[in-house]
Amino acid sequence: MRRLWAAFVVALAAGPASSADAPVAAGAPLTATVAARFAQLALECVHREYPNKIAHVMQTDADARPARELTPAFYGCYDWHSSVHGHWLLARLARLHPEAGFAAPARAALERSLTTANVAAEVAYLRGPGRVSFERPYGLAWLLALSAELRSWDDPAARRWADTLAPLEIEAAQRVMQWLPKLRYPVRSGEHSQTAFAFGLYADWAQVRGDVGMVRLLAERGRTYYFHDRTCPLAYEPSGEDFLSPCLAEADFMRRILSRAEYASWLQQFLPGIPTDGRADWLPPGIVTDRADPKLAHIDGLNLSRAWMLEGIAHALAEDDPRRASLLAASHAHAAAALPAVTGEHYEGGHWLGTFAVYLTTQAGLGR
Repeated sequence: MRRLWAAFVVALAAGPASSADAPVAAGAPLTATVAARFAQLALECVHREYPNKIAHVMQTDADARPARELTPAFYGCYDWHSSVHGHWLLARLARLHPEAGFAAPARAALERSLTTANVAAEVAYLRGPGRVSFERPYGLAWLLALSAELRSWDDPAARRWADTLAPLEIEAAQRVMQWLPKLRYPVRSGEHSQTAFAFGLYADWAQVRGDVGMVRLLAERGRTYYFHDRTCPLAYEPSGEDFLSPCLAEADFMRRILSRAEYASWLQQFLPGIPTDGRADWLPPGIVTDRADPKLAHIDGLNLSRAWMLEGIAHALAEDDPRRASLLAASHAHAAAALPAVTGEHYEGGHWLGTFAVYLTTQAGLGR
């Protein structure tokens, strides 16, 4: 893990500096100073309405309304799911660094967004005609992740925000529970529609919430969709606009529903090409050609998500498993390649990459 943090610190040091930046020692954990750089990206966008991309089904002219009226809790950060996970970022960093300078503005942003009236409007919007698939599965996954983060925070305000968010949390969970029994096939894309990544966030929420029904459903669906998969074509990745790896996301989800021994055996059949010699070059990071292009910038997100997925896969294996070293080496390489890009220079990436960087560097996928 020290190598991962070292790569992280070196990468951040390579990015643009501000007068508030302080030197960071190699190998150090995520400090409040470094975390502030990520928090600022979310603070600058969670209540910034424009530019805005609305995935909005209209029934009449009356539905032609601005995002702040349609979804008043989550209207910033370019689109709904990015606004949701921008709030997750603020909650997570404020929980982990309660004394940091950004904690008070983060709490104020959460207080402003998570009101009873705003959440009621969000629930009403989801229940509107033509919205049965709204933000499914990706946005709903981040909504449940936000709820789980608030429920994991031992703080009076966080408990109040969690209670306020509960009606939307329940609506999201019920939609997932109603959808999955009808979903005949998994979605193996590298973007928002992918099921495996969303299942991982659903599973982590279910553990925090104590939702046994969701745990059981995900275990059953995971085995149905993925257990018999063999030799995932990792060499075919990435597609040109991926920010999630279909193969690695599946492996990262399956570790959540299989025993360690069963998972080790399944992984050998699913990704038989993982080296046992500790090298990293078996999975080179993706190359970004234009960070001002919102789709091409996805590859930075792919490198970040690959880094945490590789680490999660390694974490699920026994300490003496010979594949661990190569998994972690590739994770470190992806983190070092991606973290310098999390600067906010281009809003196309700045409105969402901070979340992926925080998810990676705080080991959110490992339940930390």
